[in-house]
Amino acid sequence: MAVQRSTGSAGTQLVEIQGRRVRLTNLDKVLYPETGTTKADVIGYYSAIAPYLLPYTQNRPATRKRWVHGVGTDDDPGDVFFQKNLDASTPDWIARVDIEHSDHHNTYPLVNGVPTLVWLAQMASLEIHVPQWRVDGSGARRNPDRLVLDLDPGPGTGLPECVEIARGARVILEGMGLTPMPVTSGSKGIHLYAKLDGTQSSDRVSDVAHELARVLESDMPDLVVSDMKKSKRAGKVLVDWSQNSGAKTTIAPYSLRGRSHPTVAVPRSWDELDDPGLDHLDYRAVLARMEERDDPLAVILDGDTETGDEPDRLTIYRSKRDATKTPEPVPAASPAQGNDDTFVIQDHYARRRHHDFRLERNGVLVSWAVPKGTPARGEKNRLAVQTEDHPLDYATFEGSIPKGEYGAGTVTIWDSGTYETEKWRENEIIVTLTGRSGGGLREKAKFALIHTGRGDDAKNWLMHRMELEGTDTVVDGEARDAAREATPAKRTSSGSRRSGDPEPTPPARRTVGGSSRSSARLPEPMLATRGTTSDVSDGAWAFEMKWDGIRCLVRIEDGEVRLGSRNGIDLTATFPDVAAALAEAFPDDAVLDGEIVALHKGRPDFGRLQNRLGLTKEADVARAVAQIEADIMVFDVLESEGRDLSREPYLERRALLEELATTPVGTTSDRSRVQVPPAFEGDVDSAVSTSKQLGLEGVVAKRTDSPYRPGRRSRDWIKLPHERTQEVVIIGWRPGNNSLADSVGSLLVAVPGDGGDLEYAGRVGTGFTESHRRRIRSLLDARARKTAPVEVPKPDANDANWVRADLVGEVTFSEWTQTGRLRHPVWRGLRTDKSPSDVARDAG
Repeated sequence: MAVQRSTGSAGTQLVEIQGRRVRLTNLDKVLYPETGTTKADVIGYYSAIAPYLLPYTQNRPATRKRWVHGVGTDDDPGDVFFQKNLDASTPDWIARVDIEHSDHHNTYPLVNGVPTLVWLAQMASLEIHVPQWRVDGSGARRNPDRLVLDLDPGPGTGLPECVEIARGARVILEGMGLTPMPVTSGSKGIHLYAKLDGTQSSDRVSDVAHELARVLESDMPDLVVSDMKKSKRAGKVLVDWSQNSGAKTTIAPYSLRGRSHPTVAVPRSWDELDDPGLDHLDYRAVLARMEERDDPLAVILDGDTETGDEPDRLTIYRSKRDATKTPEPVPAASPAQGNDDTFVIQDHYARRRHHDFRLERNGVLVSWAVPKGTPARGEKNRLAVQTEDHPLDYATFEGSIPKGEYGAGTVTIWDSGTYETEKWRENEIIVTLTGRSGGGLREKAKFALIHTGRGDDAKNWLMHRMELEGTDTVVDGEARDAAREATPAKRTSSGSRRSGDPEPTPPARRTVGGSSRSSARLPEPMLATRGTTSDVSDGAWAFEMKWDGIRCLVRIEDGEVRLGSRNGIDLTATFPDVAAALAEAFPDDAVLDGEIVALHKGRPDFGRLQNRLGLTKEADVARAVAQIEADIMVFDVLESEGRDLSREPYLERRALLEELATTPVGTTSDRSRVQVPPAFEGDVDSAVSTSKQLGLEGVVAKRTDSPYRPGRRSRDWIKLPHERTQEVVIIGWRPGNNSLADSVGSLLVAVPGDGGDLEYAGRVGTGFTESHRRRIRSLLDARARKTAPVEVPKPDANDANWVRADLVGEVTFSEWTQTGRLRHPVWRGLRTDKSPSDVARDAG
């Protein structure tokens, strides 16, 4: 949010937001006494979350719940009142609509922009409630475009029971052709939303929801009640269908709640509901969450518009841009209507260079980001991620988007012109493009865009370059082949392709320093969820030993090997011995996942591995290689000969991995630096027992039918460590005594608290070798600062030296104290493969 401030009294500011002036007063007023959350904090939250919240409030008359004097407790919410009508002091730029009721009419605000959100927060309107219907440009009520079920737990029930009911409702709704998504309400229960096509009245939708609640009550009589009477709700969850009534409202997704803590109504993925620690999130956790992920509820917004209905088509686009700061077109009027034949492909040099592919449709540019660029003739299919619709004026835009703004970077037109539509369906688009002379396409080109995403990946499409020759039958067949390639064909047990499977196209390569090196980025690793043996009681599981090293992704192409850590650091120069061994062990092109370890008497020794980390100078690396050999334990394969295997089940990937490697499975010979450790056959208790006998770190359980989900933490993989470990962020150090007076005696460390901010976690003074102390001291001296990054108790802060909080380490410990300190922590080593944002508190 771009804000211009003028001077004012203490706690008062006059700000300009997107051309609107808002006077903010009493900014230091505490609205949530239990957490000390101020009005300034509330305004900051709504300003930051606006791009995600506004699409759910756009053109919906809003009812507000205000806590002018701050919230109370959960049992006594304090002085709160609902406000529907706008009063005379409301700024005239607030969008509004008059709604006629049976005996009166009210003027409601429409929460259509960031200035309105900030104004509401200034008025201590903590909660925003909206109906399931919108108004059109003339203020007339439209049919509801979404169905909602409120799962409200009665006494003796909570989120676990709501999750069970939500899953039952999901089966029924999907059987009706709907796609429900959950929202933890921030209060007690769960809301389920599903997109509707807008053809049914509120009364009809309410009747359907009521019947659905009755069906759930019939299916789960001991758990569900559909009757609103409080006397019937003890030990059960009310499936509240009534919020589909045209007269009812529901808390808006991403709205704050007026509870004792500043919790939020948060859209969640279905996978998240599997987390046994599922809980409501406060606003700080939500802001941190949305920096790393897309909105899982956005699937109910896709196509959520009609031609010419301006607020719906460009709402998300406007909410992400400030016209006073970006040179991009930000039209205030309704979208123009063109001929549905304009295209533009833009070269976007943002954080990562990519193509933006845009096709005019119904007055906007339907847009996709193509991370690896538009495919040329003969090149492999590309991922295309659908983004928000753009205005038609964007078809001619070139310029630099300032740093700090959405999409910051330089945009140039790679090619533009007109296109002919052969097919435009919800899940498949086929168009032929005619570009400009000298444009990047160089010739007329036909593309198929095929929707492949589901759930969290709903925005993912496959972009396929088609041949212009051939009949319509050939064209459609070619598109189907592309879709089949998006879901890789299964291999036989021998690893060969089945008859009819398309041959993969080799990935593009570029020359780096005179050698051939793939331009493709390494994927992010799939991450396991910490759990217990009870978490792997259902279904079929395989068990692998947990290796005490650093995670490593590997790309092998034409005999060249590139190694990368889980946070994208290139490890190739640091571990040339591992790279060379991999090139010999895997003669074919592949992308692998594994763990680099330093073995001592046949067991991983993380302390020894520390002496290899962070080295890049050739002489230093050579000395380290001579002293400490590194191995790699390879446990998964993501690609083989250019073919994406991530969607294949674990068992098939595992079988292919064992075929691809020239090193026999289970090899432990010192002559082999590459090992493919065997998966354990047996039950989880036996696997854990075996791991302890071997002196290993623990076990990783993997569902045998699970795909590989790059960059995601999943409960398809459960890690079962024997010893409690904790990643920590170093915030300072204290010198030692006597011989350690000039060295590091202990480290002061922090971990994220419940709200996501770093909190002091204690001192670590044991587990260091002398070389560790010297290396850590040199790193800390380069990070020196004058003040503590977090609040530290005075006894621990005495004679401490403070440092920038960007260095991560790992400790073992026995338990957490009641004051949130690590008990008996022992230093294990630095984690240069991780950043502070990767650190999470181990709750045991």
